[in-house]
Amino acid sequence: MNDKVDFDDHKDTYNALLRESVGFFSPDEAYFARYKVELVKKAARSERPLRILEYGCGIGRNIPFLKAAFPTAVIEGSDVASASLEMARKENPGVSFYLEDGSHDAEPFDMIFVASVYHHIPPAERSAATASLFRRLRSGGELYVFEHNPYNPVTRRIVNNCPYDADAVLLKPAELRSLIRGASFEVTASAYCLFIPPKLSALAWMERALGWLPLGGQYWVRGTRA
Repeated sequence: MNDKVDFDDHKDTYNALLRESVGFFSPDEAYFARYKVELVKKAARSERPLRILEYGCGIGRNIPFLKAAFPTAVIEGSDVASASLEMARKENPGVSFYLEDGSHDAEPFDMIFVASVYHHIPPAERSAATASLFRRLRSGGELYVFEHNPYNPVTRRIVNNCPYDADAVLLKPAELRSLIRGASFEVTASAYCLFIPPKLSALAWMERALGWLPLGGQYWVRGTRA
């Protein structure tokens, strides 16, 4: 496997690199954060989760959208990149961020949001990471994980040419579902997503209908703690 990427090396250029990589789909890099959070809001069984964690929050790009979607929730973020967390703190005053070490002693969460993180976790460490997320959720809490779709050739090309994906090891949906089940979650939903670019918004209704088709740019899995 390639050497581990230090995301702090890309904290100042992350958004520009994202625009360069996926500008053909949407020139607005915020589109992807908004899209995922809106999907979670529609899929969530609880309309008003009290506490939400974004695991692997990076520079905090998703946090404003989580706050807008769940305005009554306390939202926290964690990551292994300390300089990226400093940027997240500056951009999101009032949100608590902490350096990720695999454990957290705070009050359990109602929801954990994980976007494009697992492919950066070494395969041998993924089970332990998933187990740590299970421990942080309260009974009935939901884990939402988004990942790159390895069946999509365009996605694979983007990953292969993106500097901050140099250490990426993509995982298939079946592997992610197995990891989530192995950590004692019940897998309660799973689908492919990111089929329709925003310039074809009139066709956005097709996204849900195409969730079974393994051609979306990404996929997501929901795990629920009994």
